[in-house]
Amino acid sequence: MIEKKPELKKALGPLNLITMGVGAIIGAGIFVLTGTASAQYAGPGIVLSFILSAIVCVLAGLCYAEFSSLIPKAGSAYSFALATMGKTVAWIIGWDLILEYLFAAATVAVGWSGYMVSFFSDLGIHIPHALSQSPFAFKPGLGWHTTGAILNLPAMAIIGIAALFLYRGITESAKLTAFIVVIKLSVILLFIAFGIPHIQLTNLTPFIPSNTGTWGEFGISGVCRAASVIFFAYIGFDAVSTSAQECKNPQKDLPIGILGSLLISTLLYIGVAIVLTGVVHYSFLNVPDPIAVGVNAMGPHLYWLRPLVKLGAIAGLSSVILVMMMGQTRIFYALSCDGFLPKLFSNVHSKYQSPHTATVITAIAAMLIAGILPIGLLGELVSIGTLLAFAIVCAGIWILRIKKPHLPRPFKTPFVPLVPILGVITSVAQMLYLPKDTWLRLFIWMALGVIVYVFYGRKVKIHSE
Repeated sequence: MIEKKPELKKALGPLNLITMGVGAIIGAGIFVLTGTASAQYAGPGIVLSFILSAIVCVLAGLCYAEFSSLIPKAGSAYSFALATMGKTVAWIIGWDLILEYLFAAATVAVGWSGYMVSFFSDLGIHIPHALSQSPFAFKPGLGWHTTGAILNLPAMAIIGIAALFLYRGITESAKLTAFIVVIKLSVILLFIAFGIPHIQLTNLTPFIPSNTGTWGEFGISGVCRAASVIFFAYIGFDAVSTSAQECKNPQKDLPIGILGSLLISTLLYIGVAIVLTGVVHYSFLNVPDPIAVGVNAMGPHLYWLRPLVKLGAIAGLSSVILVMMMGQTRIFYALSCDGFLPKLFSNVHSKYQSPHTATVITAIAAMLIAGILPIGLLGELVSIGTLLAFAIVCAGIWILRIKKPHLPRPFKTPFVPLVPILGVITSVAQMLYLPKDTWLRLFIWMALGVIVYVFYGRKVKIHSE
């Protein structure tokens, strides 16, 4: 008798998926980027920047929703590309997704470390610089240099903690994510509710400050540049699609999870942006903790909210790390099931029904990346990797509609081919705003992927194409 191989546990419903999506999206964007992008590029017009980025994500999200309902498999855009464009393109997108999920987890862990160090400092506990910063830094024009630090241990620690929850299975991870989402949404709603009475219309005027004479510094071009910068704030909704094989009813629930989490997160971003730039003049928001600055501006009677904001940021970033790592383990699982990676990546724990080997490998890699690399470099790599994935998914919807128009689609992307075409155009357009060095690193990363494919993945035979 052949022993049945353990499979991923089907335990997720629509509410789990929405909280997972919100847990992945609401993080560094709302607690950090809202202030810095408004101070440097858009002023109060940062509200429009969030809307522009949301439009790009909705276009991609509609395409993700159709694919995830049609092809309910772990692997996200990789599985979608495999079904529409063959194994070569599928491998390229699978390799690219490592930039999104693995590097995103590391990026957010570095941001989590900064908030945690600040929170401990408020309590009189000081973590040494040498143990809480990256040993390397990169500045355009100056290149790489050392910082004097040894390792970012807090960033490595939070990744290890997240890995422990993921190892124990999707049910425990989903429960933790839901709990964290409740905490950070409560903090955000408190900030909005207490901040509305303190909004000063003079801070919101002019809504779009005049351009300084330099493209991208305020004016319409500044709003557009800010939209590209804060795009990182929306990364994560697509992680919902990586859990397709763990959904009770993926055809129905995945589109709800993807689009529902996008809608909720966008409304929260807009609310925070209006309150923040209304309470504090945008020129004072180029700081690591703009929400805390906003609380201070509301008056001494609300200082009690400041530590709650930091706790909300810590909780928010924790859930992002958890969901990003979950997404990466499911990408590894899907690649391994199809033969692109060694079979150990698709091992499923007999008790916890989780891809435990992939979880351990993901944790080790993410800890090393977060421990030694700076957040700015990591964030740019995540953005360009994600936008490339979005462009390929949008193109895939159009291709599949042409190749197999009569497939039963539980959810249909509206206005095809207009929505997929606009999704490709807007994703590529935002990629073009990123620095040349980021493009160079993308090409190097993808070249490494091609080498792996030529010597290993090219020989794989896929029966599901």
